[in-house]
Amino acid sequence: MYDLIGDIHGHASELVKLLAALGYSQHKGVYKHPERQAIFLGDFIDRGPQIRETLEIVRPMIDSGFALSVMGNHELNALAYHTPNPDKPGEYLRKHSDKNTNQHGQTLKQVSAADLHSYLSWFRTLPLWLDLDGLRVVHACWDEGMTCRTGQTGQISGPITPITDEFLLSACRKNQPLFGPVETILKGKEAKLPAGLGFHDKEGRFRTSTRVRWYADPHGQTYRTYSMAAEPIDCDLPLEQSVLEAAVPYPATAKPVFIGHYWLTGEKPSLLAPNVACLDWSVAKGGFLCAYRWNGEQTLDPEQFAHVPAML
Repeated sequence: MYDLIGDIHGHASELVKLLAALGYSQHKGVYKHPERQAIFLGDFIDRGPQIRETLEIVRPMIDSGFALSVMGNHELNALAYHTPNPDKPGEYLRKHSDKNTNQHGQTLKQVSAADLHSYLSWFRTLPLWLDLDGLRVVHACWDEGMTCRTGQTGQISGPITPITDEFLLSACRKNQPLFGPVETILKGKEAKLPAGLGFHDKEGRFRTSTRVRWYADPHGQTYRTYSMAAEPIDCDLPLEQSVLEAAVPYPATAKPVFIGHYWLTGEKPSLLAPNVACLDWSVAKGGFLCAYRWNGEQTLDPEQFAHVPAML
């Protein structure tokens, strides 16, 4: 059975407390459970005050087989930030703009260059998604067509082929075949808002597109109801046809899928659907670090959530 743990973003103290609450303890310096395995949803780095400590906890767990993980968009962003652009000497696949450098800044400050080099190589071994017996795990969005196009299997049998520079190049360029699939899997789906509408996101940037509840049927919904709850969309217009045509709702009969990424807020965790659970509850913004204890159920149980409040 699995304990799925959401976006940590450098909050190691909360992770230690959550692991203890879930029954994990250290054996030879590595956290493990006598009967269960953890699965991390990615986004270990950036934002928080204990990024090095977080990596020192999760990497040994995964390398020792006591945990699994999928890649988060922040791990992909880090790989792109540190991978030279072969077509533009002196530049990188992710531009070193003020915005991108600020987003990655805490990792650059807290992790030495030598250690970061090692962790970047390790990030390349994290799968983009997992399709396991009874459940699925992905950082932001499950779309069968997109996962198939990545070339990965989502299985844990056998070694994972590390992500190559060629893969990154294709994933980071809008005109390349891997850009759409990787963006969808790690960052979710968005819908462009009607002309003249927009909002400021959590980092103060003005956006004219909104993250959508990709798992839900969009028919009969408005931009307000189809947007993720974390985004304040003041628009009750019906969705345009292009949004309806792009939707791939997650079937109610499909096995449960666990996601992170969306900075949800609330007094306690809740399900997005009977078979969809988001485990990102904004620990880096004063929320809480969240887990779900999965015991094989196909209809998820809100009582199986566990969480600890942000401490720093």
